[in-house]
Amino acid sequence: MAGGRPTMYCVKMADDICERISEGESLKRICSGDDMPNKATVFRWLGLHKEFSDLYARAREAQADVLADEIIDIADEGLNDTYVDDNGNVRTDHEVVARSRLRVDARKWIASKLKPRMYSDRPEPEATGVDLAKVLSDLIAKLPS
Repeated sequence: MAGGRPTMYCVKMADDICERISEGESLKRICSGDDMPNKATVFRWLGLHKEFSDLYARAREAQADVLADEIIDIADEGLNDTYVDDNGNVRTDHEVVARSRLRVDARKWIASKLKPRMYSDRPEPEATGVDLAKVLSDLIAKLPS
């Protein structure tokens, strides 16, 4: 498309976006390419195309798994955690350790939002079989007029 970013929905482009998300790439980074639609266009497509919306949701869940893998890699990587000072003593580089902790915490938080059943610290509420709409309707009916 000459002269600007694509705005017309394209199944191939939608598939490419979802594949890149499922591999861990951010939507912001994906949409920064000149050959890609901007984020507003992607969000519009999500509202207009159910098949894209479903694929996007699955890609985001897969992204949570990628983030979990990255957490392990970051935690296991300790190459720059220590250094040798001028006196030959091994010291911990607390800034590097803090940055690694921040990277892990950010990924944990995002993964818990993208795939809460797997990565949230809080268990999902159990399904009780209660029809909340009916319960609310019954309560409203009991209110004094």
